[in-house]
Amino acid sequence: MIGFAILAFFQLVGWLIQRLTGLPLPANVIGLLLFIAALFLKWVPLHKVEETASFLLKYMSLFFVPVIVGSLAFFPYLREHWFVITGSGVISLLLPLLVTGWLVQSRIQARNNRQQKENAHVHRS
Repeated sequence: MIGFAILAFFQLVGWLIQRLTGLPLPANVIGLLLFIAALFLKWVPLHKVEETASFLLKYMSLFFVPVIVGSLAFFPYLREHWFVITGSGVISLLLPLLVTGWLVQSRIQARNNRQQKENAHVHRS
C-alpha cells in the first residue's frame, strides 16, 4: 500500500507543478520525471514501489479498454475514411524515416570530406 501512496504522491506533485507553473507538459509526465529522479537519488527505495509497479504493469492493458471501446463509436467514420487514415499513418512513418536517413548520410559524407581534406593537408606539408 505504501508503494501506491508513493506513486500517487508523485502524480499529485506533478499535477501541482503543472498547474502552478503552467508547464507545457502533462502532469503525469512531470510526476514520472520527479519519481525517476527520486529513484536515482535514492530518496525513494526501489523495494518500496517495486511490488505496486509490477502489479500496475501486469494489468496495464485494462487501462486501455475504455479507449478501445470508445474508438468503436468512431468505427463508421474509420471505415469511411480508412484510406486517408492509413495514408497519413504511412506518410508519418516514412517521412521522418527518410529525412533522418538523409540527414545521417549527409553528416557522414561531410565528416568523410572533412577527414579527406585534413589528410590531404597533412600529407602536403
